Amino acid sequence: MDNNTKPPATRLHSLDALRGFDMFWIMGGESIFIGLATLTGWPLFKWCAEQLEHVQWHGFHFYDMIFPLFLFIAGISFPFSLAKRKAAGEDRSKIYKHVFFRGLILVLLGIIYNNGIRFNFGELRYGSVLGRIGLAWMFAALIYLNAKLSWRIVWFWTLLIGYWLIMALIPAPDGNGADVFSREGNIASYIDRILMPGKLYLGNHDPEGLMSTIPAISTALLGMFTGDFLISGLFSEKLIKKAGVIFIAGVLFILLGRLWNLAFPINKNLWTSSFVCFAGGLSLLFFSIFYLIIDVWGFRKWAFFFAVIGMNPITIYLANRIINFRSATRFFFGGFTEILPETWGTLISGIGITAVGWIFLYILYKKKIFLRI
Repeated sequence: MDNNTKPPATRLHSLDALRGFDMFWIMGGESIFIGLATLTGWPLFKWCAEQLEHVQWHGFHFYDMIFPLFLFIAGISFPFSLAKRKAAGEDRSKIYKHVFFRGLILVLLGIIYNNGIRFNFGELRYGSVLGRIGLAWMFAALIYLNAKLSWRIVWFWTLLIGYWLIMALIPAPDGNGADVFSREGNIASYIDRILMPGKLYLGNHDPEGLMSTIPAISTALLGMFTGDFLISGLFSEKLIKKAGVIFIAGVLFILLGRLWNLAFPINKNLWTSSFVCFAGGLSLLFFSIFYLIIDVWGFRKWAFFFAVIGMNPITIYLANRIINFRSATRFFFGGFTEILPETWGTLISGIGITAVGWIFLYILYKKKIFLRI
């Protein structure tokens, strides 16, 4: 049986690799390319370094897709894990308990990540990356569990179009006439200012606020649609075509996002509907390529570096906050920075912190220690 006709594996190796590729950039990968730009001054590396910084408000850089790509991947995983739980005989109540537990524990971990155990509640930031993932995935999972495919699609577009209309038609009461999509004039930031306890990340706005979680549910749903398509019988005998359909869907979503951008700017901070489509389209493209190469064609060895990261993503995210990897980096790589010119500093630091973090994860991988939520 050739690679084009084999049935899909119960575990998608491409998901581990893509998740690891996603996390690579925030565990030190961005510093490597910024360091290459500093060292060489080459236009290509300068462009890469620019892409590895968040856009301040409207617009899009590669770094702005790290977060939605992770949420998209979490969505893909859900139909597979749900099928596995049902096959193991879990009843519906136990599945619901898992969904609520996973969503709420991620919110709690996000609060802890933001110094929640220091108990300075007035200065605590309650919005978080982990909290956004937990809530958006949880609500998307509840929709998935309680609606047929046609109604899931209705939910997907209703959330995006409804969010757009609310943002476009209702200005912030304290915005003093500012543009409805500006930091001062948008209703989502206003709701966060009056409802969210503690402090907001940007003072008058939190990128992981309450209202902007609504369109993020659609990001998770897009992943779940993709997971559904993968386990469906469609193109099961021609997996190259299955990868091609996902790729084409990605292109269409990118075009839709760019078109919607004319009326509702692409903006990660507001998680705008155009951002969901544009970042979702890129996520589909990346996944289709990883899926084709790794799961369809069977070329897996090259992705081992990323898979080690991708099998423990929450671990490395929390560890970067808790463990002083930079101290270990200075111990093992500090000598190189002392004997090389100053322009090498960022590159050596990026390579060092990535290597230390990866070895930490590799040890956990060999010991079969994985943080699963």
